Amino acid sequence: MFTHYELMKPLMHIMQNKRGPISNQEALNQVIQYLGLTEEQKNLKMENGKNLIQYRLRWAKTYLKKAGLIETIDNQNFQLTSIGNELNLNSIQKFSNKILSTYPSFREFRAKNKELAQESTGSEEEQTPEEIIEIASKELNQSLKEELLEKIKANSPKFFEQLVVDLLVAMGYGGSHQDAAQAIGKTNDGGIDGVISEDRLGLDKIYIQAKRWENTVGRPDIQQFKGALADQVAKKGVFITTSNFSKEAIESAKKSGIVLIDGDKLTTLMIEFGLGVQIERSFHIYKIDQDRFDEDNF
Repeated sequence: MFTHYELMKPLMHIMQNKRGPISNQEALNQVIQYLGLTEEQKNLKMENGKNLIQYRLRWAKTYLKKAGLIETIDNQNFQLTSIGNELNLNSIQKFSNKILSTYPSFREFRAKNKELAQESTGSEEEQTPEEIIEIASKELNQSLKEELLEKIKANSPKFFEQLVVDLLVAMGYGGSHQDAAQAIGKTNDGGIDGVISEDRLGLDKIYIQAKRWENTVGRPDIQQFKGALADQVAKKGVFITTSNFSKEAIESAKKSGIVLIDGDKLTTLMIEFGLGVQIERSFHIYKIDQDRFDEDNF
C-alpha cells in the first residue's frame, strides 16, 4: 500500500489541475481514482479500524502543509499556496523527508523537539524500537498542538475566553466552574480580562489577560498589563495568548512575577489536562518481570 510520502505527488498533481479549493472527501476520492486502487485496497483497515488510505492521505496533507505547499480553509476544505501552485512536479520523482526539508517551515516543524531534529538527519536503522515510538509520539503531539491552535484561532474571542476558563478550572484554579465563568471576561478593566480565585476558598486572586492574537506580544503589552495589576494592588498575573512573546516581553514579565503562557504552552496544557482532546489509541510496552523467574523467590 502507498505510504504517505507516495500519496503527496498524486495529491499535488490533482490540486494543480483543479486550481482551487478541494474538500477532504473529494481529495480522497480523486487520489483513489488517480492511483487506480482496487476495492480491496481502498477499504483496507488499520488495527484500530481506521481506513488506511484515508489515514495516510491525512498525514500527506499534514506534511505538505508544514512545508507551506498547501493551506487549510476550514475543517473540510484546503487549497494550494502560491508556492504549491508554482512547484514543478516533473522535477520530483517522489516526495521525501529530504525534499520537504528544503522548505524552512518544514524544518522548523521537524526541529520542534531535539529528537525530531535528530531523526531528520539520522536513519531509522540507527534507532531502537522504543526510540522510534518516542519520536513518533512527539511528532503526533506536535502536529496535534498546531491543529489545536488552528481551531482556537478559527473561533471567536469569546470562545477563547471560555477555553481559558475551562483550562484554569481543569488545572484546579477558580473554585467552582460557575465562579470562574463569572470572573473571566467580565472586567475589561485597563488590560485585565478577568480575575479568578487561586483556590476554592478565594483566599488569593489571579488576574488574567487572554489574547487570541496572531502577532507577537511585545513589551508594551506586558507593561500595560503590569500597570493594570498595580492599579488593583495585585500580586499575581497570567498573560495567555495564542501567539508568542518577544524576548523583551519575557524579560519584562520575569521582573514582575507575571506568568506567560504562549500558544505552544497553552496547547501543551490542554493535552496534559485533556481539554479539547481525547485518547485515540494507547500502547503498553512490556518487559520481563525478573522476580517471577528467580527461583530463590519461591
